[in-house]
Amino acid sequence: MKNSRFHKLFVEELKDIYWAEKHLVNALPKMIRGATTEELKSAIEEHLEETKNHVARLEEVFESIGMKASAKKCEAMSGLIEEGKEILEETDEDSMTRDAAIIIAAQKIEHYEIASYGSLVELARKMGHDKASEALRSTLREEKAADEKLTSIATAYINDEALAE
Repeated sequence: MKNSRFHKLFVEELKDIYWAEKHLVNALPKMIRGATTEELKSAIEEHLEETKNHVARLEEVFESIGMKASAKKCEAMSGLIEEGKEILEETDEDSMTRDAAIIIAAQKIEHYEIASYGSLVELARKMGHDKASEALRSTLREEKAADEKLTSIATAYINDEALAE
């Protein structure tokens, strides 16, 4: 199966998300520094630690299928990270509008990751890569939880306060 097109697709998608996660480890601290509220900073800090674990977990996934972890530039994530940088440049410091914008950028990233991990779980499952599938499923759960937390923060007060600015 390792030479099948399906398996090659799986590996290419793993390389893509591996690159994405590694680059998020570098991008998330900028979002933390740019955030206004402690609650948002804390949520992003928590997800930064999870993201570091996602990188390690992906290395385990590669190992479980007999491969050395390698990355391939993820153009989608590169664009999303660039958009996050622009948000920080285009919004006022210490504003709820900036926090609302950071949440939007972070959720775009989460949704990309949710789509990627959801697909990878199914590809791994279909090929019988049970260990890989379960590891990817764990990451998928964490990505969904991070997205839900961001929504909760936005709807609890940030969006209302940003509207009033």
